Amino acid sequence: MNYLAGYPAHIQQQANELLDSGQLEAYLARKYPAPHQVQSDKALYSYINELKNDYMRNSAPLSQVRYDSKLNVLQQALGMHTYQSRVHGHKLKSHNSITVAALFKQAPAEFLRMIVVHELAHFKEKEHNKAFYKLCQHMEPAYHQLELDTRLWLLWRDSSKT
Repeated sequence: MNYLAGYPAHIQQQANELLDSGQLEAYLARKYPAPHQVQSDKALYSYINELKNDYMRNSAPLSQVRYDSKLNVLQQALGMHTYQSRVHGHKLKSHNSITVAALFKQAPAEFLRMIVVHELAHFKEKEHNKAFYKLCQHMEPAYHQLELDTRLWLLWRDSSKT
């Protein structure tokens, strides 16, 4: 249950009980009945850029956005934000890119939004600190619940493969 490693023991126990009783899938299906329609890199770019413009209009522009099928293997990452500063004449140009794990193509819309909000928050806050999570909640008020439910979905997904 490394998806829930940072959560209190009683949350891990409830998740285990739901999983063992076969009720986790039903719980998630009731709460999140439909997957999203953002399937291509181009659609993902538009989706992320729209969110960015709604909440972070003054931040540096997006340079690249894509789904990556190898990302979930890399250090249990669900999404990644990369940032590079380059000297361009006498100015400093920034390059922001966001990569989302391809498995989120099949995820409910709320889970994709949570991942995107998380990566966008890194535009302003590089570390996972109080200001970072406050920004995440500003963009998505249910951020913490969605993060937990995303982890439950990943747990269910892994257990249903075996």
